[in-house]
Amino acid sequence: MVTAIACACLAGMFLGALNIAMRRGLEHVKDVNAGAAVIAATAFALIGAAAVVSGSDFEAADLWPFVVLGAFVPGVSQLLALHAVEGAGASRAGVLFGMAPLFSALIAIGAFHESLRWPLVAGTLLVVAGGIVLACEGDRPAHVRAYGAVLAVVVAAGFGLRDNVARAVGGEVSASPLAQAAAIMLGAAIVLAVNLLRQNSVRPRLQAALVPFGVAGLVTALAQATLLEALSRGQVTVVAPLVGTGVLWTVVFAAIFLRGSELVERRVLVVALLVVAGSTLVGATS
Repeated sequence: MVTAIACACLAGMFLGALNIAMRRGLEHVKDVNAGAAVIAATAFALIGAAAVVSGSDFEAADLWPFVVLGAFVPGVSQLLALHAVEGAGASRAGVLFGMAPLFSALIAIGAFHESLRWPLVAGTLLVVAGGIVLACEGDRPAHVRAYGAVLAVVVAAGFGLRDNVARAVGGEVSASPLAQAAAIMLGAAIVLAVNLLRQNSVRPRLQAALVPFGVAGLVTALAQATLLEALSRGQVTVVAPLVGTGVLWTVVFAAIFLRGSELVERRVLVVALLVVAGSTLVGATS
């Protein structure tokens, strides 16, 4: 369980960094479709190479469910996440992405009959409370658009579904978490490549997006690998709230790297503290 907690916390940090990396990419190239394709392809190449180098054993027939899962999350959800970051800003979209633990816990308890204990409930509600406080923000900065917040909540629901499906399917196969992560990113890369290829001027757009979104692809690879490792070792109701620390990391990284384009207000810092308190409660009582 200690390894699961450590991997979940690392995944949260990488997901927080991903929000900032996507925002920085959009500052240079405002091409969501090309950016999403670059992120997925880069992550697949890195995770696939790591799986080969590590000598991960797997049967191709065991991995097709992960390819299908990846087509939706992070495939389609990657497009939505980029639009959410573009519309609501990295810090606010990141906080709303942090509502994923609520969806993860509800699905895990309702569909997979995972145990319901008060520390898990309290920790998850603290994490989600931050998202609710930010969603109720009255005086929003000029760059924040309502559609970005709505898309962020939709993405959070997708993350919750992903956690449960990956956990359920992963328990039935012998493939390593690294191979599972590679299959997920393959599914995402296929969907996002097809989406881009049906449009015009594909090559120059990819060339323009390669460097700005390449860093986001690297961070995505790290996030997916650590997340799948955590889900292979721990229950969703424990892992998901800890991954929710991505909210805190988003706020911290936004304050450091996006000071010129995104204001991190006191309300956002309060939200981050709520997330830390909830995640700490889950980790300390698991």
